[in-house]
Amino acid sequence: MIRVSNLERRGSYTPRRRREQRAYTLTVVGGVAGLIGVVGFVLAIFGVVGIGLPLLALFVAAVCAFLFRRTISS
Repeated sequence: MIRVSNLERRGSYTPRRRREQRAYTLTVVGGVAGLIGVVGFVLAIFGVVGIGLPLLALFVAAVCAFLFRRTISS
């Protein structure tokens, strides 16, 4: 009989490749949302579109930026 002791799972470990994919996805989504937010805001100033969608897009971009910083800091 072979005994194996102290085999524990790593706690909240995320593989490097997965962290890279998450950071890339957050960068792309945040960049697109930021672009939509800025262009939409300019269009809202000229009365072409409402202000709701640009504000939502800027909020999404801010959340993506926060999550990106959190992803790369760990």
